[in-house]
Amino acid sequence: AGRGEAAKLAASGGLSVKGKLPTNTMGGLKARGNPGGATSLYQIVEICWQLRGEAGENQVSRAEVGVAQSLGGLYSLAAVTVLRRVKPC
Repeated sequence: AGRGEAAKLAASGGLSVKGKLPTNTMGGLKARGNPGGATSLYQIVEICWQLRGEAGENQVSRAEVGVAQSLGGLYSLAAVTVLRRVKPC
């Protein structure tokens, strides 16, 4: 989406599993009870499930790249992880 178009994209279903830019495909961390210190790890697990085609009814078709972002402490930690699917050797 272009600048200022995020609300329109979300309202049109563009962030859903079948949308243009799938986001929080399993409900996000609030859906998991916001598990504190495990939040970053859970995001990585979900991305791995997507990239391996193991996300069940929440599977994004042709998932190639996943991005996880996490903040910790009193905004004393910020991390972004980008994972992509690679073909086996």
